[in-house]
Amino acid sequence: MARDLNLNSMAHFEAVARLGGISRASGELQVSASAVSQQIRLLEQQLGVKLFHREKRHLRLTIDGERLFQTTSQAFQSIREVRAAIVRQRESFNLLIRVSPSFGVRWLAPRLIEFVRQYPNWDLRVDATPSFSEFETEIIDLDLRYGEGGWSGLYSQCVVHDLILPMCSPAYLEELRSISPDPRVQLARARLIDSVKAYFRWDYWLPRNGVQGVTMSYPYRFDRSSMSVQLAKDGGGVILESTTLAFEELRRGELVPLSTEFETIEFPAYWLVCPARQMGRRSVKLFSNWVEGVGSRDTDVARVWLQERGHRMRFERRAGFSDPDGSMEGA
Repeated sequence: MARDLNLNSMAHFEAVARLGGISRASGELQVSASAVSQQIRLLEQQLGVKLFHREKRHLRLTIDGERLFQTTSQAFQSIREVRAAIVRQRESFNLLIRVSPSFGVRWLAPRLIEFVRQYPNWDLRVDATPSFSEFETEIIDLDLRYGEGGWSGLYSQCVVHDLILPMCSPAYLEELRSISPDPRVQLARARLIDSVKAYFRWDYWLPRNGVQGVTMSYPYRFDRSSMSVQLAKDGGGVILESTTLAFEELRRGELVPLSTEFETIEFPAYWLVCPARQMGRRSVKLFSNWVEGVGSRDTDVARVWLQERGHRMRFERRAGFSDPDGSMEGA
């Protein structure tokens, strides 16, 4: 007998019993009241018992009806909960990202609200650490890495270009200009702040820009670019840093370019990195497209901002560069 029970009739019965009437059940089920009554009669015929006492315009469960309702109520509630969970899972995405600390705090975090507004149902976790992911042993969906790209065995896609130039606070620039109007002399006498994990550092940049007489013994060295930017903003010296990390300070005038005489270096700096198989996942692909679009937009904005102020651009990649400790943070 149980194999022959009509599940549609059971659903109609459960709705009538739960809501206390045929009219309410018909409204929830979006069928006519006569259709509900017909399903109840069909179920009673199948079971061979009465499920309701019919008292004028009211229905009251019989003992058999009570027993059936307890079971069907639990069953259909479980079905509704499972259905809701499936819908939530279908409409949401889970993504675990690893990102270098300074890049995560200074660039990614202020832009995540754009992502949240576009994809409000995502479950997103960001792990900020300078260490690269070991994808075969760690549960990480993708890295946002700083470097030159081309990591062996991994898919890599550049998402943000860096624009590199010397910067300092307006007050410190005035101090340097009181020493000499020549920006090369200014740099030779300046306090240079070294971001030790940056791709372009002073020891590479200075001789290529005709700056002589620098001892290369930096008074301030940091392994976090965010600390270098903060000290420069506070008047502590000159940084060779990127607009990716310091553009808001430039735009607000808290940092200023040292001189338009030096070309701004542009290079592909931040990469989305993961095993190639991950790119088949819709969540990874959507995030990849989003971060690449935002990165390209922001690079264009910074490039135009600098060009309008007389800065020239030069695309450059350091030939033969390798990171000695394999954990270049730079940001």
